[in-house]
Amino acid sequence: MSHKQLKEAFVSNLNGTSLLEISAGLSLPPLCLLCRGLLLILYYLHHGKPVSSRKYSLLLDFLVLVSPLLLSCTVLSPIIFFIPVILAAFCAGIFSKIYSQRKREARVPFGQIVQEFQKAHLDPEYIPAITVFRVYVNVLTSISILAVDFPQYPRRYAKAETYGTGVMDLGVGAFVFGNALVCPEVRHKSPTTQPRFSNLARQVFSVWPLISLGVGRLLSVKSIEYHEHTSEYGVHWNFFFTLALVRLAASLLLAIFPRHKAWLVALALAVLYQLLLSTTSLKMFVLHGSDGRDSRLGFLDANREGLLSLLGYLAIYLASVQVGLWLLQHRGSVRGWLAALGGLTLAVLVLLVLLQLCQACAEPVSRRMANLPFCAWVLAHCLLLLGFFVLADLTLVFTKLLVKGSSVPCCWEVVQPPDARKKHGMVVVGREDKLSQLCLISAINKNQLLFFLLANVMTGAVNILIDTIHSRAAFTLCILHLYMFLNCLIMYTLHARNIVLKFW
Repeated sequence: MSHKQLKEAFVSNLNGTSLLEISAGLSLPPLCLLCRGLLLILYYLHHGKPVSSRKYSLLLDFLVLVSPLLLSCTVLSPIIFFIPVILAAFCAGIFSKIYSQRKREARVPFGQIVQEFQKAHLDPEYIPAITVFRVYVNVLTSISILAVDFPQYPRRYAKAETYGTGVMDLGVGAFVFGNALVCPEVRHKSPTTQPRFSNLARQVFSVWPLISLGVGRLLSVKSIEYHEHTSEYGVHWNFFFTLALVRLAASLLLAIFPRHKAWLVALALAVLYQLLLSTTSLKMFVLHGSDGRDSRLGFLDANREGLLSLLGYLAIYLASVQVGLWLLQHRGSVRGWLAALGGLTLAVLVLLVLLQLCQACAEPVSRRMANLPFCAWVLAHCLLLLGFFVLADLTLVFTKLLVKGSSVPCCWEVVQPPDARKKHGMVVVGREDKLSQLCLISAINKNQLLFFLLANVMTGAVNILIDTIHSRAAFTLCILHLYMFLNCLIMYTLHARNIVLKFW
């Protein structure tokens, strides 16, 4: 076999991992976020000021927010179920230290702190969990697209061939979910004053960078004979094309149907698509081609996975629009967000039950077809991760009430109630103030598409220059850390200089 064929075989014919292992892995990013926040609060408690050095801020963020995730999907993957326990114990230790070392004059009974916490008001215009979710999906995707080419990345985490739940399978759906959370249909508050198809026209213009990147990837991969997994999307298709067309199709449907009924449209679309897969020859076409022998003749046959899976991704996108609208409902108090956590938990349970029913009555999860079980699985685990982030944010809010004056980037600030602000002319700490802080999450958030593009380019460069398949563990970790640190450093530098490379 040629080197290209070896690399293609290395990521082919895989079956994924268990839902429990993926759920355990999803608890790591929120725990890392919580750990970073608690360390910053502890630093403020001891020094009376936040970390002001850009160098140390970047180093702390990278070592706490990125490095544990990189290690957990490579050399520490055999003990993946113990890592959340270790991180949670570490966070509990820091919290205990903060609680015991508070200034005496600031010490109040624990019950009073809990009451103050429940009554606290948060900025309703900025939801940190959405920002952090989108950034972490980008970070985890960037780690995986290169790490998967090394033997230290477990094969069960890579994309499943036909059926299965791999970590990278979830990443594809989570990318669609994260895009929908901040789409124009969610962010615009007064659609009745705008033309019905205004968002569609805006999306037509905004997706051209994705189409350009898709064309660029296609040409570069074909020209240098880079290894590719054909059954993933097809011969000419790639994920950039999927993102672009899903956004356009969703904008068209949301211009026709009411936004608050997006979940019904998503459900109808996913169920209809699953019925077609189960009752017609459509499934056989996706899996084996028009002649039943995996032919790739003609555009539709050559790219059948990418084209037909658009229906499943569109259903995920529309359901995620509904989630975004629900999250942006006015709930400015901690008590309101605790209730929202209960709603997220209920939604996760319902989707997991739906997933089990679908797998029992229809077929297993298949990213290749983006079938109904895949949609239910992606939505359930994305909501689970989102709920974890909300819980981590609320924990940090509680801890900041213990240490007055402390702050954590990309975390809620306690503000005055709306009535008190009007009465006393109070100013709320808003979104711009939060994102302007020196923080790796804010830095990546400002240039997310550039971060993803750089990760793809650097992944290609590493694969061309290095024999990844036969790399040793120490060398693999050095390469992956260098790769992620360079990408993060570029984002951090652009953020420090307030540069946003967005021209569409």
